[in-house]
Amino acid sequence: MKKVYIVSHSHWDREWYIPYEAHHMRLIELMDDLLELFETDPEFDSFHLDGQTIILDDYLQVRPEKEEAVRKAIEAGKLKIGPFYILQDAFLTSSESNVRNMLIGMQESKKWGTPVKLGYFPDTFGNMGQTPQLMKEANLDVAAFGRGVKPTGFNNVVINDEKYSSQFSEMWWDGPDGSRILGVLFANWYSNGNEIPTNKEQAKVFWEQKLRDAEQYAATDHLLMMNGCDHQPVQKDITEAIRVANELYPDIEFIHAGFDTYLNALKADLPADLSVIEGELTSQESDGWYTLANTASSRVYLKQRNTEVSCQLENMAEPLATMAFAEGFDYPSDQLDYAWKTLMQNHPHDSICGCSVDSVHRGMMTRFETADEVGKYVASEATTFLANKIDTSAFDNEAKPFIVWNTTSHAKTGSVQIEIEWERMLFAGNKHDTLYDKLSGKPVPEVCVIDVNGNQIPFEIITHEVKFGFDLPKDAFRVPYIARYITVQLFLTKMPAYSHEVFALVQKEANTSGENIIRGERTLENEFIRIDIQENGKLTATHKATSRVHENLLSFEETGDIGNEYIFFEPTGVSRYYSHDVPANIRVIRNTPNVGEIEICQEMLVPESADELLEKEQKMVLEFKLRQAKRSKKMKKMVITTRVVLEKNNSLVQFETTVNNDIKDHRLRVLFPTGFETNVHQADSIYEVVSRQNKMPETWENVTNPNHQHAFVHMEDESGGMTIANFGLNEYEVLEDNTIALTLFRSVGEMGDWGYFETPEAQCLGKQVFKYALILHGADGKEETFHQAKQFQVPFTAAQTDVHKGSLPAKSSFLTADNDAFLMTALKKAQEDDAIIVRGYNLKSTKEPLQVKMGGRTGYRSNLLEEGRKPLLGELKPAEIMTIKFVK
Repeated sequence: MKKVYIVSHSHWDREWYIPYEAHHMRLIELMDDLLELFETDPEFDSFHLDGQTIILDDYLQVRPEKEEAVRKAIEAGKLKIGPFYILQDAFLTSSESNVRNMLIGMQESKKWGTPVKLGYFPDTFGNMGQTPQLMKEANLDVAAFGRGVKPTGFNNVVINDEKYSSQFSEMWWDGPDGSRILGVLFANWYSNGNEIPTNKEQAKVFWEQKLRDAEQYAATDHLLMMNGCDHQPVQKDITEAIRVANELYPDIEFIHAGFDTYLNALKADLPADLSVIEGELTSQESDGWYTLANTASSRVYLKQRNTEVSCQLENMAEPLATMAFAEGFDYPSDQLDYAWKTLMQNHPHDSICGCSVDSVHRGMMTRFETADEVGKYVASEATTFLANKIDTSAFDNEAKPFIVWNTTSHAKTGSVQIEIEWERMLFAGNKHDTLYDKLSGKPVPEVCVIDVNGNQIPFEIITHEVKFGFDLPKDAFRVPYIARYITVQLFLTKMPAYSHEVFALVQKEANTSGENIIRGERTLENEFIRIDIQENGKLTATHKATSRVHENLLSFEETGDIGNEYIFFEPTGVSRYYSHDVPANIRVIRNTPNVGEIEICQEMLVPESADELLEKEQKMVLEFKLRQAKRSKKMKKMVITTRVVLEKNNSLVQFETTVNNDIKDHRLRVLFPTGFETNVHQADSIYEVVSRQNKMPETWENVTNPNHQHAFVHMEDESGGMTIANFGLNEYEVLEDNTIALTLFRSVGEMGDWGYFETPEAQCLGKQVFKYALILHGADGKEETFHQAKQFQVPFTAAQTDVHKGSLPAKSSFLTADNDAFLMTALKKAQEDDAIIVRGYNLKSTKEPLQVKMGGRTGYRSNLLEEGRKPLLGELKPAEIMTIKFVK
């Protein structure tokens, strides 16, 4: 006998086509209605609260007096909550953000009751390949999702690439490590049972269509009907509608149920011939137009800020607080949870994807700032605590000691800038308005940087400055002063992972010998790489270890975009514009034995916007593919300024491109021809270095193939490879000639999707700054470049201190891992106890030996929820995510 499980729900985007508070107030009405319905209709089984616990916080923020009623509804099983904190986009949020969403969501759920045991991804814009392993590590064995894979149906033609197809809406889903979960696809969307009629004639028409649609894909006689949609009010007469359905179809049982009831029945009745899908699900078998991957380049400023704040929390604040915690520091768990929650409020797909109205994204910037300030405060408190513990007594009292930390999981080569207070004069006891002149009138000291053994460290003086400052003592009133500051840049080589080292600024003549990085007017060279800049601004890069030459790098491509925040669409019959077609003004900015910096400035003339037809077509709500708008005939100057930086001992070539954008309806990319003959490439994804095909199957109609990345995209052949690192630039494309095209930004004027929503701020007008890098390697060393790309997003941390004795040595590593295949993503205190958590994953698809050690603590294998203690086996499985719990 067929059973139809009707799950009442409302997919609750916290913000989208109307501002957050407009959605918020509608949420209050929904929750009020639910609580009343639970009391007045005993046949109403339950309501699925969209898999996110933040809804409870949002409701009680306005209705705090309803807490008892909410708790009662949850305990009675009427309100189904969790398991996540929010429904976040999978590809545009960091690996750790995906884990914290589950970890915090589970904790929040358990404060109220039992969470729904379902990985719920109804509207995620594609699904990450490590979803099966993440779910298993969180004690979940089923994921439900709306996008990413298309079932073929019984009588449909099977597509060419069966790897991404399933004959049913239920399927086995295997991750790259071999983890397997049950996948449930909303083949007819998560609104297939919305607004069920109670009128018998209307209900008959409704059910004939809905049952036929569900039966086309269902693997069993258990049919799922999702009674709700986006911001859908609860259907108050649903129990009456179900009674009518049972009368109309006596051979089918219609029941009002939660996911737990449906999943238990489904699991007990699964056929043996379910398809197996593998890895990431991004609609590869589709025509390519609605993968929504172009949201990775919508409002790039959001992605850049998200990268910055995520790194501040997970790569700086938490590791520093953890190192300090091991020495007696009061670990700020509540403050960090507050910061994480605030950050994750920016992570729902319509938020971080940049596909909402302008007011939504203005609010996001405030949340980013809030989370960032908390992270910076935690990091500052931790470094102050640690600095007082670290022994700096090797220096004399005239020295200005400071400490540098590498808070990444790999030995780091690069530079760090620190502002050193050289001399101060307090307001107290002085006429404060004379202090600036007194300090400014003193001669500038000649200084250098030394380590505790007196060895000079490569450095540059960046600025001398006299300015106001203040202290905020823990036990007294604020202390204002005027001080002289010297900002120096240190150049460090292979500083160990999770380590610190003490240095000092001293008054002494610096040793500046050595060959400068810039050779001639347009060549930068160190022991790893030579960069020659051509007259048209393109680069030629020579990898010195292999003598391999890559030509025509760093060309900028500008083209029109008459799509929307979701989808790039180039006007037909228009030209693209390239920076190498205009002269380049090239000048040396800095040239020393430690660093070379050359600026390339190019002025391109491009159309100022789309033509007037675009506005009309937008107002018509004309699908982007049908638009006939072209580009304006009026041309405007667009200036692209790029600084190319090469440092001593560093194989990474850094770029910083600045554009003062006043062009609308366009896209700008930077091109790196690889010269490799290969059909695949790799990119940094969630706990995975994923391999992707360079070309798409025959079903693909989109002329572009945008993809997601986090820290890098990589291509190689048997003799070497190229890694393009980035900072918050999440979209790339591999072109037909295997050129890597990195999208810097898109400018569009509407949200898109189901109506016309004007978004002038999505044009991203004004100054835009983009950071990215080039790394070449030989036959070996690929994983080293992956670590470098990750480190490109995480600066060194530095803090000034004084001369004092301490219990910690002047140079030390907090933990060690003996295999670079293990890339660590978390160093934090456990949520529930005083254990220290280390998490990371295997960069390789091969089994790897691994020993991770932390002085004075014993390591055990745990899961992503920090539960359990299992022995460590001394190895990493292919693509394995590993959480280690260190206890005293």
